[in-house]
Amino acid sequence: MSVITEFISEHQHVLLAFGLTLFAGLSTGIGSAIAFFAKTTNTRFLSVSLGFSAGVMIYVSFMEIMPKSIEVIAEATAGRNANIVAVLGFFTGIIIIALIDRMVPSFENPHEIRKVEEITNDKEELKKRKLYRMGLMSAFAIAIHNFPEGLATFIVAMQDIKLGLPIAIAIAIHNIPEGIAVSVPIFYATGSRKKAFKYSFLSGLAEPLGAVFGFLILMPFMNDVMFGFIFASVAGIMVFISIDELLPAAREYDQPHLSLYGLIAGMAVMAVSLILFM
Repeated sequence: MSVITEFISEHQHVLLAFGLTLFAGLSTGIGSAIAFFAKTTNTRFLSVSLGFSAGVMIYVSFMEIMPKSIEVIAEATAGRNANIVAVLGFFTGIIIIALIDRMVPSFENPHEIRKVEEITNDKEELKKRKLYRMGLMSAFAIAIHNFPEGLATFIVAMQDIKLGLPIAIAIAIHNIPEGIAVSVPIFYATGSRKKAFKYSFLSGLAEPLGAVFGFLILMPFMNDVMFGFIFASVAGIMVFISIDELLPAAREYDQPHLSLYGLIAGMAVMAVSLILFM
Protein backbone atom coordinates (compact mmCIF):
# COMPACT_ATOMS: atom_id res chain seq x y z
CA MET A 1 0.00 0.00 0.00
CA SER A 2 1.41 3.37 -1.01
CA VAL A 3 1.81 6.25 1.44
CA ILE A 4 -1.00 8.22 -0.26
CA THR A 5 -3.40 5.24 -0.21
CA GLU A 6 -2.61 4.58 3.43
CA PHE A 7 -3.19 8.24 4.32
CA ILE A 8 -6.55 8.28 2.51
CA SER A 9 -7.60 5.06 4.24
CA GLU A 10 -6.76 6.41 7.70
CA HIS A 11 -8.29 9.86 7.18
CA GLN A 12 -11.18 9.01 4.85
CA HIS A 13 -13.84 10.46 7.16
CA VAL A 14 -11.97 13.75 7.56
CA LEU A 15 -11.37 14.03 3.80
CA LEU A 16 -15.04 13.39 3.04
CA ALA A 17 -16.14 16.02 5.57
CA PHE A 18 -13.68 18.51 4.12
CA GLY A 19 -14.78 17.64 0.58
CA LEU A 20 -18.43 18.38 1.41
CA THR A 21 -17.43 21.74 2.88
CA LEU A 22 -15.36 22.57 -0.20
CA PHE A 23 -18.30 21.66 -2.46
CA ALA A 24 -20.67 23.92 -0.49
CA GLY A 25 -18.28 26.86 -0.49
CA LEU A 26 -17.29 26.77 -4.14
CA SER A 27 -20.91 26.73 -5.32
CA THR A 28 -20.55 30.53 -5.38
CA GLY A 29 -18.86 29.81 -8.71
CA ILE A 30 -22.16 28.40 -10.02
CA GLY A 31 -23.82 31.73 -9.24
CA SER A 32 -21.02 33.47 -11.08
CA ALA A 33 -21.55 31.31 -14.17
CA ILE A 34 -25.32 31.90 -14.08
CA ALA A 35 -24.77 35.64 -13.90
CA PHE A 36 -22.70 35.60 -17.10
CA PHE A 37 -25.38 33.92 -19.22
CA ALA A 38 -28.71 34.84 -17.62
CA LYS A 39 -30.40 38.05 -18.73
CA THR A 40 -33.11 37.66 -16.10
CA THR A 41 -33.38 35.68 -12.87
CA ASN A 42 -35.51 32.53 -12.81
CA THR A 43 -37.41 33.77 -9.77
CA ARG A 44 -39.68 30.75 -9.37
CA PHE A 45 -36.76 28.33 -9.27
CA LEU A 46 -34.74 30.47 -6.85
CA SER A 47 -37.73 31.01 -4.56
CA VAL A 48 -38.46 27.29 -4.29
CA SER A 49 -34.77 26.36 -4.00
CA LEU A 50 -34.02 28.82 -1.19
CA GLY A 51 -37.16 27.75 0.65
CA PHE A 52 -36.11 24.11 0.19
CA SER A 53 -32.69 24.85 1.68
CA ALA A 54 -34.29 26.54 4.67
CA GLY A 55 -36.59 23.56 5.20
CA VAL A 56 -33.69 21.11 5.18
CA MET A 57 -31.63 23.19 7.62
CA ILE A 58 -34.45 23.97 10.06
CA TYR A 59 -35.75 20.39 10.15
CA VAL A 60 -32.37 18.77 10.61
CA SER A 61 -31.40 21.31 13.29
CA PHE A 62 -34.39 20.58 15.54
CA MET A 63 -35.05 16.93 14.71
CA GLU A 64 -31.51 15.55 14.47
CA ILE A 65 -28.71 17.89 15.53
CA MET A 66 -30.20 19.14 18.81
CA PRO A 67 -31.26 15.64 20.01
CA LYS A 68 -27.80 14.28 19.13
CA SER A 69 -26.17 17.16 20.97
CA ILE A 70 -28.18 16.46 24.12
CA GLU A 71 -27.46 12.72 23.81
CA VAL A 72 -23.67 13.22 23.52
CA ILE A 73 -23.57 15.65 26.46
CA ALA A 74 -25.79 13.39 28.60
CA GLU A 75 -23.49 10.39 28.03
CA ALA A 76 -20.46 12.43 29.11
CA THR A 77 -22.10 14.00 32.17
CA ALA A 78 -24.38 11.16 33.31
CA GLY A 79 -27.35 13.24 32.22
CA ARG A 80 -26.58 16.26 34.39
CA ASN A 81 -27.55 19.57 32.80
CA ALA A 82 -27.34 18.14 29.27
CA ASN A 83 -30.38 20.11 28.11
CA ILE A 84 -29.04 23.33 29.61
CA VAL A 85 -25.64 22.98 27.92
CA ALA A 86 -27.26 22.18 24.57
CA VAL A 87 -29.63 25.15 24.81
CA LEU A 88 -26.72 27.44 25.71
CA GLY A 89 -24.83 26.10 22.68
CA PHE A 90 -27.85 26.69 20.42
CA PHE A 91 -28.23 30.34 21.41
CA THR A 92 -24.47 30.87 21.37
CA GLY A 93 -24.51 29.87 17.69
CA ILE A 94 -27.34 32.32 17.03
CA ILE A 95 -25.51 35.15 18.80
CA ILE A 96 -22.26 34.47 16.89
CA ILE A 97 -23.86 34.49 13.44
CA ALA A 98 -26.06 37.48 14.36
CA LEU A 99 -22.99 39.49 15.40
CA ILE A 100 -21.24 38.55 12.16
CA ASP A 101 -24.32 39.62 10.22
CA ARG A 102 -24.41 42.97 12.03
CA MET A 103 -20.80 43.66 11.02
CA VAL A 104 -21.74 43.82 7.35
CA PRO A 105 -23.67 46.90 6.07
CA SER A 106 -26.94 45.95 4.37
CA PHE A 107 -25.91 47.58 1.06
CA GLU A 108 -22.90 45.33 0.81
CA ASN A 109 -24.41 42.33 2.59
CA PRO A 110 -24.57 39.40 0.14
CA HIS A 111 -27.68 38.15 1.91
CA GLU A 112 -29.54 41.29 0.87
CA ILE A 113 -29.97 39.47 -2.41
CA ARG A 114 -30.89 41.25 -5.65
CA LYS A 115 -31.83 39.87 -9.04
CA VAL A 116 -29.41 39.64 -11.94
CA GLU A 117 -31.27 42.31 -13.90
CA GLU A 118 -31.34 44.68 -10.90
CA ILE A 119 -27.58 44.48 -10.54
CA THR A 120 -26.89 44.81 -14.25
CA ASN A 121 -29.03 47.97 -14.38
CA ASP A 122 -26.51 49.53 -12.03
CA LYS A 123 -24.27 49.85 -15.10
CA GLU A 124 -26.14 53.01 -16.05
CA GLU A 125 -26.56 54.30 -12.51
CA LEU A 126 -23.18 53.88 -10.92
CA LYS A 127 -19.65 54.58 -11.93
CA LYS A 128 -17.40 51.64 -12.57
CA ARG A 129 -15.31 52.30 -9.48
CA LYS A 130 -18.36 52.04 -7.25
CA LEU A 131 -19.46 48.82 -8.95
CA TYR A 132 -16.00 47.34 -8.52
CA ARG A 133 -15.93 48.32 -4.84
CA MET A 134 -19.37 46.82 -4.37
CA GLY A 135 -18.23 43.52 -5.86
CA LEU A 136 -15.10 43.39 -3.71
CA MET A 137 -17.02 44.26 -0.55
CA SER A 138 -19.61 41.61 -1.39
CA ALA A 139 -16.79 39.06 -1.75
CA PHE A 140 -15.38 40.10 1.63
CA ALA A 141 -18.81 39.97 3.25
CA ILE A 142 -19.50 36.52 1.84
CA ALA A 143 -16.16 35.30 3.20
CA ILE A 144 -17.13 36.55 6.68
CA HIS A 145 -20.50 34.79 6.52
CA ASN A 146 -19.20 31.58 4.97
CA PHE A 147 -16.52 30.88 7.58
CA PRO A 148 -18.95 29.72 10.33
CA GLU A 149 -21.06 27.94 7.70
CA GLY A 150 -17.99 25.94 6.69
CA LEU A 151 -17.24 25.13 10.31
CA ALA A 152 -20.84 24.01 10.79
CA THR A 153 -20.83 21.75 7.73
CA PHE A 154 -17.52 20.19 8.71
CA ILE A 155 -18.52 19.52 12.32
CA VAL A 156 -21.79 17.87 11.29
CA ALA A 157 -20.12 15.78 8.58
CA MET A 158 -17.45 14.63 11.05
CA GLN A 159 -20.19 13.40 13.37
CA ASP A 160 -22.28 11.79 10.62
CA ILE A 161 -21.37 11.97 6.93
CA LYS A 162 -24.94 11.05 5.89
CA LEU A 163 -26.21 14.04 7.85
CA GLY A 164 -23.51 16.32 6.48
CA LEU A 165 -24.45 15.63 2.83
CA PRO A 166 -27.93 17.26 2.79
CA ILE A 167 -26.64 20.19 4.85
CA ALA A 168 -23.80 20.74 2.38
CA ILE A 169 -26.29 20.67 -0.51
CA ALA A 170 -28.59 23.14 1.27
CA ILE A 171 -25.74 25.56 1.94
CA ALA A 172 -24.50 25.15 -1.64
CA ILE A 173 -27.93 26.19 -2.97
CA HIS A 174 -27.98 29.32 -0.85
CA ASN A 175 -24.43 30.19 -1.92
CA ILE A 176 -25.42 30.44 -5.59
CA PRO A 177 -27.11 33.89 -5.33
CA GLU A 178 -24.07 35.08 -3.35
CA GLY A 179 -21.88 34.24 -6.34
CA ILE A 180 -24.14 36.46 -8.46
CA ALA A 181 -23.77 39.30 -5.93
CA VAL A 182 -19.98 39.20 -6.36
CA SER A 183 -19.51 38.47 -10.04
CA VAL A 184 -22.00 40.79 -11.73
CA PRO A 185 -20.74 44.12 -10.30
CA ILE A 186 -17.10 43.17 -10.95
CA PHE A 187 -17.87 42.03 -14.50
CA TYR A 188 -19.69 45.24 -15.39
CA ALA A 189 -16.98 47.33 -13.77
CA THR A 190 -14.04 45.60 -15.46
CA GLY A 191 -15.50 43.78 -18.48
CA SER A 192 -13.51 40.73 -17.39
CA ARG A 193 -15.42 37.47 -16.89
CA LYS A 194 -12.21 35.88 -15.64
CA LYS A 195 -11.75 38.46 -12.88
CA ALA A 196 -15.42 38.30 -11.89
CA PHE A 197 -15.34 34.51 -11.65
CA LYS A 198 -12.06 34.61 -9.70
CA TYR A 199 -13.38 36.84 -6.94
CA SER A 200 -16.63 34.89 -6.74
CA PHE A 201 -14.69 31.64 -6.55
CA LEU A 202 -12.26 32.94 -3.91
CA SER A 203 -15.06 34.24 -1.69
CA GLY A 204 -16.34 30.68 -1.36
CA LEU A 205 -12.98 29.44 -0.05
CA ALA A 206 -13.88 30.81 3.38
CA GLU A 207 -16.04 27.73 3.95
CA PRO A 208 -13.22 25.17 3.62
CA LEU A 209 -11.10 27.55 5.73
CA GLY A 210 -13.77 27.21 8.41
CA ALA A 211 -13.36 23.43 8.13
CA VAL A 212 -9.57 23.74 8.46
CA PHE A 213 -10.05 25.91 11.55
CA GLY A 214 -12.36 23.29 13.06
CA PHE A 215 -9.93 20.48 12.35
CA LEU A 216 -6.67 22.15 13.41
CA ILE A 217 -7.83 24.43 16.25
CA LEU A 218 -10.91 22.81 17.77
CA MET A 219 -10.38 19.07 17.20
CA PRO A 220 -7.26 18.74 19.42
CA PHE A 221 -9.28 20.04 22.40
CA MET A 222 -12.51 18.25 21.56
CA ASN A 223 -14.29 16.20 24.22
CA ASP A 224 -17.88 14.98 24.32
CA VAL A 225 -19.26 18.00 26.20
CA MET A 226 -17.48 20.50 23.94
CA PHE A 227 -18.54 18.58 20.87
CA GLY A 228 -22.16 18.54 22.02
CA PHE A 229 -22.01 22.29 22.72
CA ILE A 230 -20.53 23.05 19.27
CA PHE A 231 -23.02 20.69 17.63
CA ALA A 232 -25.88 22.64 19.24
CA SER A 233 -24.23 25.90 18.14
CA VAL A 234 -24.26 24.57 14.58
CA ALA A 235 -28.03 24.12 14.89
CA GLY A 236 -28.37 27.73 16.08
CA ILE A 237 -26.28 29.01 13.17
CA MET A 238 -28.35 27.12 10.60
CA VAL A 239 -31.70 28.18 12.08
CA PHE A 240 -30.60 31.83 12.07
CA ILE A 241 -29.37 31.61 8.47
CA SER A 242 -32.67 30.04 7.41
CA ILE A 243 -34.95 32.55 9.16
CA ASP A 244 -32.90 35.71 8.66
CA GLU A 245 -31.55 35.10 5.16
CA LEU A 246 -33.00 32.23 3.16
CA LEU A 247 -36.73 32.66 3.81
CA PRO A 248 -36.85 36.46 3.35
CA ALA A 249 -34.83 36.16 0.13
CA ALA A 250 -37.04 33.32 -1.12
CA ARG A 251 -40.20 35.37 -0.52
CA GLU A 252 -38.78 38.40 -2.32
CA TYR A 253 -37.90 36.45 -5.44
CA ASP A 254 -41.42 35.31 -6.28
CA GLN A 255 -44.82 34.50 -4.80
CA PRO A 256 -44.58 33.88 -1.03
CA HIS A 257 -46.39 30.54 -1.36
CA LEU A 258 -43.62 29.15 -3.56
CA SER A 259 -41.04 29.64 -0.81
CA LEU A 260 -43.44 27.97 1.65
CA TYR A 261 -43.89 24.99 -0.67
CA GLY A 262 -40.11 24.76 -1.00
CA LEU A 263 -39.76 24.93 2.80
CA ILE A 264 -42.23 22.08 3.32
CA ALA A 265 -40.63 20.03 0.54
CA GLY A 266 -37.21 20.48 2.13
CA MET A 267 -38.52 19.31 5.49
CA ALA A 268 -40.29 16.33 3.89
CA VAL A 269 -37.23 15.23 1.91
CA MET A 270 -35.05 15.56 5.02
CA ALA A 271 -37.56 13.60 7.12
CA VAL A 272 -37.74 10.76 4.59
CA SER A 273 -33.95 10.62 4.24
CA LEU A 274 -33.51 10.44 8.02
CA ILE A 275 -36.04 7.61 8.26
CA LEU A 276 -34.52 5.63 5.40
CA PHE A 277 -30.81 6.18 5.88
CA MET A 278 -30.10 7.16 9.48
